[in-house]
Amino acid sequence: MNPPTPAIVAQSAVRRLPRLYLLLLCAAYVLPGFLARSPWKSQDIEALGYMLQMAYPGKGDSFSWLKPTLLGSPDTNLALLPYWLGALFIRLAPAGWEDLFARLPFMGMLIATLASTWYAVHALTRHPAAQPVSFAFGGEAKPTDYARAMADGGLLALIACLGLAQLSHETTPALSQLCFAALLFFGLASWARYRVRSAAAVTVGMLGLTLSGAPTLALLLGLGGAAICAVGVPDPSQRRMSMLDLGMLALVLLLCVTTAGALDLWRWRVVPHTLLDLHRLAKLLAWFTWPAWPLALWSVWRWRSQLSRAWRYPHLGLPIWFATVTVGATWFTGMSDRALLTSLPAIATLAALALPTLKRSLGALIDWFTLAFFSLCALAIWVVWMAMQTGTPAKPAANVARLAPEFSPAFSLAAFVLALAATLGWAGLVRWRTGHHRSALWKSMVLPAAGAALCWLLLTTLWLPLVDYARSYRPLMAKVSLATDGSACYQYAGLNKAQGAALIHHTKARLRPMQTPQTDCQWLIVDKVHLPLLSAKVQSLGWVEQTAIKRPTDKSETWVVFRPAQALNASTATSSR
Repeated sequence: MNPPTPAIVAQSAVRRLPRLYLLLLCAAYVLPGFLARSPWKSQDIEALGYMLQMAYPGKGDSFSWLKPTLLGSPDTNLALLPYWLGALFIRLAPAGWEDLFARLPFMGMLIATLASTWYAVHALTRHPAAQPVSFAFGGEAKPTDYARAMADGGLLALIACLGLAQLSHETTPALSQLCFAALLFFGLASWARYRVRSAAAVTVGMLGLTLSGAPTLALLLGLGGAAICAVGVPDPSQRRMSMLDLGMLALVLLLCVTTAGALDLWRWRVVPHTLLDLHRLAKLLAWFTWPAWPLALWSVWRWRSQLSRAWRYPHLGLPIWFATVTVGATWFTGMSDRALLTSLPAIATLAALALPTLKRSLGALIDWFTLAFFSLCALAIWVVWMAMQTGTPAKPAANVARLAPEFSPAFSLAAFVLALAATLGWAGLVRWRTGHHRSALWKSMVLPAAGAALCWLLLTTLWLPLVDYARSYRPLMAKVSLATDGSACYQYAGLNKAQGAALIHHTKARLRPMQTPQTDCQWLIVDKVHLPLLSAKVQSLGWVEQTAIKRPTDKSETWVVFRPAQALNASTATSSR
C-alpha cells in the first residue's frame, strides 16, 4: 500500500494550460539570445573557435576530430559531440553565417531540454504514489489530467530558474550536458511505460553526456537511476523492469565506459574544498536555481511520509538522485555555475511536486513577489533603453557612457516591436492572474516563468547592441583590423583561447605562433598582461611596437600590436597578402 499523499487536488484545478500560450512562451524564451548576436566572452567564443578549427582545419591550428585544439592547446572540457555538431553545421553555412549556423544544434538542445523535462514530470506523476487523494464522493483529479498539469508546472519552473537564461543560450558543452542529462532523466522516468522510446533516450543521454565531457556523471546518473527504477514500487497499470531491461542498461553503461576509455575522456577533476566554501555553494544555489529551490525544499517536507523510502518511489527518488549527484559534482569540480546547470530539470521536477500542496497564502506571496520583481526589472530595462536612445533620464545615460565608452546606440524597429509586444503580453498576464478566475495547479509558476522570459527577451532585444558591445570581442577586433590594414595573417603570443578564437572568427585571419616577421604574416599581437615576460624575446625576433589597443569595456584587457623592426620586401608582402 502506498503511503498517504499530501496532494489534494480537484478536477477543476487541473485545467489544461493552453498549448498556444505555452508554445509562445517557450519560443519567446528560446529564440532570443540565439539570433542576431555576436559570440560572447569567453567560453562561448572559445567553443566557436574549436568548431571553426574542426570545420576549416587550415585556419592556423592542428586539426583532429578526436583531439580538437585551439592555438595549439587541447580542449580541457574533453567535449567532442558539441564541437562535432557545431562544426558540421558550420560546414553547411553560407559565408558570414558561421556563428548563427553553429548555434542551430544548440537551439535544438535547449528545445530538447524543455521537452524532456515536461515528459519526465508527466511520466513520474502518473505513478499512483504521486497521484492526489481520492475523494469520498468523487471529483478528484483524473490521473492523466493531473500529470499533464504537473508537467506544465514543471516546465514553467524550469524556465523560471534564473541560472538557465544565459548559459542555455551559449554554444558551450554545458548546454549539451544539460540536454543529455534531461534526456537521460526522461528515459528513466518513462521506462516502465515506453520501453523502446525510453531505451533510446537513455542511450542517447548517457552517450551524449560521455561525449560532452562528463562520463563520470553519465555513469552515476545512469546507475543510480536504473537502481531506483528496478527496486521501485511498481505501477499496477505498467510492467516492472525485466532482466532484458537491466541487460540493455548494462550494455549502455558498458558502451559509455568503453567509449570514454577509447577516446581518453577520463580525467580526475576533484578540487579540494574547506567547509567555508559551503557558503559560496549556498549563494550559488540560492540565485542560480531561484525560484525553484524553495519549492523543491517545500516538496521534500510535504512528501516526507514517502521520503524515508524515496528509492521505492520514482517521482521522489529520481529527481532527488539527479539533484544530489549534479550538485555534488558542482561541489567537487570547483563550484562552477556551468556544472550546476545540469541540476535544473531535477530541481524543477521537485518544485512541480510542491504545487498541489501549496497553501493559498503561500501561492499569493509567490505571485506578488514575482509581480513586483520582474515588473521592476522590466521597467529598469525600458528606462535604460530610453536613456540610451534619447539621453533622458540623464543619470542612466551617463552610466552607460561610462561603462561602455565609444558605444553608439542605434534604434531597431523590429527589436522595439518585439519588446513592446512582450511587455503588453506581460501586462495582460498580470491582469489575468490578479483577476477572479478558477484555480489551476500551474498558476503559481505562470508569473515566474513569464517574468523570466520577458526580462530575457527585453535584454536580448532592447539591450542587445549594448550587451554585444560589452560582452563580445567585435569592437576590439574592428580596431585590430583597422590598425593592421585588414591583415589576413597574425602571429600571436600570450593570447588565451578565447582571444585567439575571436581573431579567427572576426578577422577571418590565419594565426601563427610568434616567430620572426614573415612577408605573408607581418603583424604580431601580444596580450599586455604577458608582455613583461615576452618583451625580450619579442625584440630579439625583430619586432617593434606599433600601437596598443584597449578593449572598450574591459580596462584590464589591452592588446599590443607589433610590426617588423626592419621593413620587409614590400612588393612580396603586398602580393602575398
